[in-house]
Amino acid sequence: MERNVKTIIAQMTVEEKASLCSGLNMWQTKAVERLGIPSIVVTDGPHGLRKQSNPGDMSSKTVPATCFPSGAGLASSWDRELIEAVGNALGEECQAEDVGVLLGPAVNIKRSPLCGRNFEYLSEDPYLSSEMGTHHVLGVQGQGVGTSVKHFAANNQETLRNSINTIVDERTLHEIYPSSFEGPVVKGDAWTVMCAYNQVNGEFCSENSELLTKVLKERWGHGGIVMTDWGAINARVKGLEAGLELEMPYVGPEHDAMIVGAVRSGELDEAVLDAAVERLLTVIFKAADGKKAGFAYDRDTHHALARRAAADSMVLLKNEDALLPLAAEQSVAVIGAFAKTPRYQGGGSSHISPTRMDAAFDFIAAAAAGGAGYAQGYPLKGDAVDEALIEEAVTLAAGKDVAVIFAGLPESFESEGFDREHLDMPASHNELIRRVAAVQPNTVVVLSNGAPVAMPWLGGAKAVLEGYLGGQATGSAAADVLYGQVNPSGKLTETFPVRLEQTPAYLNFPGGKSEVFYGEGLFVGYRYYEAKKEKPLFPFGHGLSYTTFAYESIAVDKAHMKDTETVTVTVTVRNTGERAGKEVVQLYVKPLDSTVVRPLKELKGFRKISLQPGESAQVTFALDKRSFAYFNTEIGDWFAETGAYELLSGPSSAETPLAAAVNVVSTGIPFRKVTRNTKFYELMAIPETAEFAEKAMNDSVEGLKQMGAMFAESMGDSGLVELFEAVVRMKKFDGLRSMSGLMGGGMTEEKLEATIAELNGKLGLG
Repeated sequence: MERNVKTIIAQMTVEEKASLCSGLNMWQTKAVERLGIPSIVVTDGPHGLRKQSNPGDMSSKTVPATCFPSGAGLASSWDRELIEAVGNALGEECQAEDVGVLLGPAVNIKRSPLCGRNFEYLSEDPYLSSEMGTHHVLGVQGQGVGTSVKHFAANNQETLRNSINTIVDERTLHEIYPSSFEGPVVKGDAWTVMCAYNQVNGEFCSENSELLTKVLKERWGHGGIVMTDWGAINARVKGLEAGLELEMPYVGPEHDAMIVGAVRSGELDEAVLDAAVERLLTVIFKAADGKKAGFAYDRDTHHALARRAAADSMVLLKNEDALLPLAAEQSVAVIGAFAKTPRYQGGGSSHISPTRMDAAFDFIAAAAAGGAGYAQGYPLKGDAVDEALIEEAVTLAAGKDVAVIFAGLPESFESEGFDREHLDMPASHNELIRRVAAVQPNTVVVLSNGAPVAMPWLGGAKAVLEGYLGGQATGSAAADVLYGQVNPSGKLTETFPVRLEQTPAYLNFPGGKSEVFYGEGLFVGYRYYEAKKEKPLFPFGHGLSYTTFAYESIAVDKAHMKDTETVTVTVTVRNTGERAGKEVVQLYVKPLDSTVVRPLKELKGFRKISLQPGESAQVTFALDKRSFAYFNTEIGDWFAETGAYELLSGPSSAETPLAAAVNVVSTGIPFRKVTRNTKFYELMAIPETAEFAEKAMNDSVEGLKQMGAMFAESMGDSGLVELFEAVVRMKKFDGLRSMSGLMGGGMTEEKLEATIAELNGKLGLG
């Protein structure tokens, strides 16, 4: 339906405009019936629809919906098309329930494995998280339903999440944390973004104009709205001015009245309110116009998709002696309460009422022609070791060919609302695995957890399958993988540490009573482990298969490129095993001679491919300026340095057997203006000033050499020569001011200032 939003706004009273800036209740926006402005329903996601049957009545029941794998699991598929298909199904279920906006995806970075909400988040890597989040958005919105990318930004813990002040340096803030939102907003065109509860560098996210306006609206061009997380408002008028359009949920008339009062008094320009209402109406009408009356979806089809998604997301961490896949004729001891009562989703706002539930034991029993027995192994509630349950499990395991233990983290160990204090599974789970493995050499552990766990029993288990929180079909999917109906192809999107003390944020998580310092800076996840040469339990990107893959070759279409160009990288991979399988081909970029602190390498491309035995495929990646850039805080933008870069490809961050090189020439200027502190190396990287900088630096170097020789001769100290040679090697990092005075050759201050002005003129910087 065609509408002129500006005409509608012109007819609205200030009170009506202000009313649109907060909800009607917990889950609905307000309507203005006289102007044809409808109310729409927003509701929780992101891995399923959590909608109350009556959005206006908090006591009403949650409607049944398909529970897909949570974000931690689904992202482990590294499969853009699969995630988009799941998003499409979520959009269909929203249509069936008259939901206009589904709250998700959750793309916050996994800074620490202890974050209680990590089960909902996608990765420790911003590029991977951004790509997965983008395709979630494309899938949902392809059905005419909006998304709300959350929680913007630097919301990486549950401890004091309503008030904690995240202290993070500017480069880290841009390179790691908002970056995971960029794809969903820019490429996915997400209708809404949800701001987080916390503060960032002293400003609440709900009133942080740097994030909401400068980054989101101006740099990324977001045309939708920003809504609060539920109850995340701090100062209502300040939030509106900073770029916050919608407060959720409705808390009473006072906040709307604050906006009206601010306009009436002249404190708030009405044009700011009009701009917010224009954005709100754009989203509201888009949702209303996208409604599909009488829409229905096929529950069986969606359950089948949930089963495929869960199976393709499971990560085979270990498979000693090719114990998996199991053969039908093997007898199996199925052990662990999770085998009959699955831990399939996280706790908190994303808790779904599933349309059905698959228990792993039922599907294993159906597949095991050699027979399957069951033992509970541990109590469902509590951490206490139950000797009787363990003895029953040990006896069962000793009499079978294989033991498959279902273990992990109960909901009491991880949930929205609190952070974990350690990496341990319940003592009852750990002791069960240890005791069973002692009598049964063919022990398989299937994990159900939302985040990394310590594995003190790893040496005794021949195979470990990470199932994460696999949704309502996690049980059937586990059986599919265990028996080889599905060849596992998931890869870790986060590093599994050996111990908590090894983790990057260990000294700074969860912080003090008012602030948390992101002291690890850029070195989050695998970036930290590689820089420190720390060997984790399992590295980022790791995941085994029932077949094998060979990385045969890598090639680039150019050895030199300007940062305005694109380089195409081609990687050839072959299935060298006897089964069809899928491989996630990963591409990392490694700066070789950067002048700023950077991670050793960073993920900049990935592609999931399917190969038959003996088949090979060429996978191509296109890398542009952004693939080589860091966030330059002086210019407030991304900057790709001139220099050499290595392009590395392989099956994980820790295994990159293929390497190629490309030289990048920057066309940008890494500073706003030449000053007396501009470095020689910065000027040498710019064609217009390179010759001057090279000569000026060399002249200074000659002066230093002469001075060093003079002092050595007069003092009889040959060691001074070596000292001055070391100083010379560092000369390129000096600022232009080093040209003045004795050490630089005696350039006067007047001449230095004239030189600086001349350089700015050459660069058009005035």
